[in-house]
Amino acid sequence: MVVAGYYSYSFYNFANNISHKSDKPQGSGTMIAQNIKDKGDKFIPPKWEGKQRVNILLLGGDSRGMTKNELPRSDSIMLASIDPVTKKAHLFSILRDTYVKIPGEGEDRINTAITSGGPNLAMKTVSDLLGIPIQYYVYTDFKGFIALIDAVGGIDIDVEKDMKYSDSEDDHVYDINLKKGPQHLDGKTALQYVRFRHDALSDFSRTERQRKFLTAVAQKMQATSSLIKLPRILNAIDPYIDTNLSVTDMLKLGTLGYEAKADGIVSSQLPPTDLLIEKNVRGAAVITANKEKLQLYVKDLFAGKAEADSGPTKPSPSPSSSPKSSVKTTK
Repeated sequence: MVVAGYYSYSFYNFANNISHKSDKPQGSGTMIAQNIKDKGDKFIPPKWEGKQRVNILLLGGDSRGMTKNELPRSDSIMLASIDPVTKKAHLFSILRDTYVKIPGEGEDRINTAITSGGPNLAMKTVSDLLGIPIQYYVYTDFKGFIALIDAVGGIDIDVEKDMKYSDSEDDHVYDINLKKGPQHLDGKTALQYVRFRHDALSDFSRTERQRKFLTAVAQKMQATSSLIKLPRILNAIDPYIDTNLSVTDMLKLGTLGYEAKADGIVSSQLPPTDLLIEKNVRGAAVITANKEKLQLYVKDLFAGKAEADSGPTKPSPSPSSSPKSSVKTTK
């Protein structure tokens, strides 16, 4: 009870600060410009009453080089889902080259929804694809991710392979150079680990690593040592977070997050491998899936009737994953 109370108190202070942020970008510029959010205002997310399943869209943005009011680039899309009754948690990574209908914008890759109408449109787009309500979003960027991992004291992870990539866009600040084997990753090296996709499986293996890593983060956050450091952890990430969570929402989710079993998280790639359909749209390689079958898969996974999918286990043709490219077609 004492630990849970301390956890809730820390979340209250953090949530109260978040809810009183101005609309102007703070810190690294992670905050999404209001004029972008305004475009998606008509897509109001459903309310969470606390008794039904809660779904939170986790958006990782690439805000490098952004100027004021510039559209953010979506670098990763994940969905966290928790059943408040069973305390069972699911973590999905959504392949960003998935070609979908974006309400009011025609058809395009799913990662362009946030650039078209902000988080509300991104939530609506993912909700329509998966057939589930999405009540909340949390958006952060590279610097926010680094701040979180450094604040929790780093993460121990078994790096599956040597990972090396040179990125000249930011004077090599975000170069990737990791060696295979168990190691302790700080914020910068952890970012290298979850960003690497320059191998045969490209975005498939990258999203699997992201789920593996975030599960490890969730497990560490539930450790007593992390709970003691919770105020410092929350203060560290505060400047880099944009969310629609209210103080009350955060308190409820904070308590639920503490009670959920992090070591039992079910993680899966969406669309799963056996539903993937590779297509070529106007010369661009994209991914599609039968929406009815995809929604049934998600429903069955929640019910324990389907097995989680971690992605392909052998090389196959993979779409280009450039977040800047667009293959939009209108109705």
